[in-house]
Amino acid sequence: MSAENALSGQVMFYRQPEPLTIDKHRNLGAKRVERPFAFLAQAHVVPITVNEFGVAAGSYPVIFAGADKTPLAVMGARSGENVFMSPQGDVDPEVYLPAFVRRYPFVFANDPGQDRLVLCIDRAAPMIGENPEVPLFNGDQPSQYTQEAMEFCKEFERHRRTTDNFIKTVSEMNLFETKTVSLTNRRPDGTEEQQVVAEYFAIDEEKITNLPNDQFLKLKENGMLGPIYAHMISLLQWPKIIQRAMYRFQAQQEAQTRSQTPLG
Repeated sequence: MSAENALSGQVMFYRQPEPLTIDKHRNLGAKRVERPFAFLAQAHVVPITVNEFGVAAGSYPVIFAGADKTPLAVMGARSGENVFMSPQGDVDPEVYLPAFVRRYPFVFANDPGQDRLVLCIDRAAPMIGENPEVPLFNGDQPSQYTQEAMEFCKEFERHRRTTDNFIKTVSEMNLFETKTVSLTNRRPDGTEEQQVVAEYFAIDEEKITNLPNDQFLKLKENGMLGPIYAHMISLLQWPKIIQRAMYRFQAQQEAQTRSQTPLG
């Protein structure tokens, strides 16, 4: 792999992705860091693949967004805030971490010159450096750590393509609907106002029910019904997201008030 090849596309969380080469990264490797996923603190949504819908449904809403109907795990009610992260940068141990996050600091990138995918590493990742605990290379060969990372990225790429097919099928069957999540704010004078938290695409249960038999069987035979129902169940997690966001906001307000209160 040539490190001089131009790479196309940008991926969230990766600040300095570089094609992994023995010439450039022979002496590098990984070390343990106290908070390897601290970069998630300002991510209120994270891409997720269709095979993860089932396990993710117990943690947060899974929605579809944008013209491409990209599936996203909702991890916060406000942009720039992840309600599953502690103020210190620790991830809630009970929340499911999407594979999009777990593959970090590795990622595949497009090499348009060769029409292929190239394994890259975020050179700015805090766990990557010299004098590592686990090397990227053993002699002239990728280490077991690197080989396992590559296999994980390959598996992620397979699931990503399956997700693309899932979205294409659901779109062709016109099963998406637009949904809105709102919360009620009570003003000091007792009146109420509705604040929109999110607008997104979801799969409509009624449309699934009214599908012609042949189309319903197509979803069943292609293994798409499970992810569809998992997505629907995941939307029941919206109150948890909003509640966590409100608790966090209240805690921030109280901390600000205490900091502005004169001592004595």
